[in-house]
Amino acid sequence: MTTFNDFLNEQMKDPAFKAEWEALDPECSVIEAILKARKESGLTQKQLSERTSIAQTDISRLERGNANPSLRTLQRLAAGMGMRVKIEFVPENVSAAL
Repeated sequence: MTTFNDFLNEQMKDPAFKAEWEALDPECSVIEAILKARKESGLTQKQLSERTSIAQTDISRLERGNANPSLRTLQRLAAGMGMRVKIEFVPENVSAAL
């Protein structure tokens, strides 16, 4: 049985696929950060919605990757979880680990 990582590693040999995959990395990182922070805070989407006045449906869309949050929205979400937003710029030659 092929694992997802085996499949992904094979696909990454295709330069066009690799470029598309890497282009999605920032969006995926934001989604993962939102999900991780909310779960670490022990909050449901509904509870976070109540704390931030952001509709639960909008939080769900963000977590599914069906919406692009503004910096202001990210700040509101972070504040609702007792956190703050930190954004970094890194050199292009530094790639995310799979």
